[in-house]
Amino acid sequence: MARRQAGRWTHDHDGDGVVLFLIGMRVDRWWRVDRWLPTFLAMPRMITELSRDPSRGFLGARTLMGAGGPTVVQYWRSSADLYAYAGDPAAEHRPAWAAFNRRARGGHGSVGIWHETYVVPAGGHESIYADCPTMGLAAAVGSQPVRPGRERAAQRLAASGAGPS
Repeated sequence: MARRQAGRWTHDHDGDGVVLFLIGMRVDRWWRVDRWLPTFLAMPRMITELSRDPSRGFLGARTLMGAGGPTVVQYWRSSADLYAYAGDPAAEHRPAWAAFNRRARGGHGSVGIWHETYVVPAGGHESIYADCPTMGLAAAVGSQPVRPGRERAAQRLAASGAGPS
């Protein structure tokens, strides 16, 4: 289990914006392991590949499990970095995507995938972590104690130039 950080913390990222990329898998026929397991196993290979090469712009990820299947929350430096990785024929993504498409054609609705991309401008994000392990955006970019005058979400956004004052 990750070590708890006592007190109130926030992420340490006042520079450029970030890209939040959500990607998930929806399993509708759990008994068709041959259709969904290869898709499920592809993501850890991609995360490992990205984590080994910081120049790609990948900042970090967290996997969440839900009733329909897993969701991976990813943080990226920019959308250009995300798209460059997705389109790189030498990276893990392209062969995994092609293999998924081949399986999906014969799978008849066994498994689906989805993604959403959010480009968050500089100052357009705030966070709070109270008495818990470093996670989420703070795990991706670093953390810092909440400073006086930034105890509330609105204060943190206003200090960054994005929220109400």
